[in-house]
Amino acid sequence: MISRNKGIFSLEFLVPVIGFLVSVATVELLYTSVVTPRADDFMVKRRIIAARGVTGESSEMRERPIYAVIKDLEPKWEIIFCFWGMIILGYKLAHVSRERALFKCDFVRVQPGERIIPEGALDRYKELKTAIEREPRWRERLLPECILASLHRFHATCSVQDGANAVRERAELAGDELDSSLGLVRYIAWAIPAIGFIGTVRGIGDALNFAEQAIHGDISAVTTGLGLAFNSTFVGLSLCIVLMFFLHLVQGRQEAFIIEVQTFCRDKLVDVMKVPGKDESQPAYS
Repeated sequence: MISRNKGIFSLEFLVPVIGFLVSVATVELLYTSVVTPRADDFMVKRRIIAARGVTGESSEMRERPIYAVIKDLEPKWEIIFCFWGMIILGYKLAHVSRERALFKCDFVRVQPGERIIPEGALDRYKELKTAIEREPRWRERLLPECILASLHRFHATCSVQDGANAVRERAELAGDELDSSLGLVRYIAWAIPAIGFIGTVRGIGDALNFAEQAIHGDISAVTTGLGLAFNSTFVGLSLCIVLMFFLHLVQGRQEAFIIEVQTFCRDKLVDVMKVPGKDESQPAYS
């Protein structure tokens, strides 16, 4: 489950911060060593060809490479934000994978034909609690927490339905926590096209500042500003589509994990609970 430690030394705080710093450093290095030099060379060659008026060579330069599209400041920050969001999503996916690995563990050791009664539920609760304290990788994990909650509720109320409700309540709370943990990624997915719109406004503004030069025949500054405007929007919307796709994949994986936890607890724990002397013909999960 998500760590209850919400301080500055928790993974929930450190992963986004470190991910942002890694994104900035990586993209900055990429731009310094590859994108900016190649984009500058391309722009110089295009100006030379335009000055010479060689139509054959200018047609070859008509298709702009990707580094000429992303060379400006706004596309650069859009890439940084997208990379940042992907790092956070990668951490969330790894977190769910670690949680799902616990399905292989036998937390409820029940022999074939054996049933769990309220009097024995407390002993199993204490045994599992001790095992979790000895095993660090089991701590603050959803599956053992649901099993503990169900055993404790079943012992306290002597009701199989209450034991099943304890699993459902704990799983639903964990689902809400997982969904809220994606709030930063949703903000990043909104911020990427917003940065693109900022670039669009800035590019159009720059183009309008040189409108007088365009009237006299020099349209180079105008085309540069319009290029920034369209490139920023294009890059922002493209990266937002990619990030939202992976966001929905991770969110679907989280929702499937919550369902798997409830199914596991129902099959391995709730279905073997029994209150002596009571009719348990009704299913535990309504």
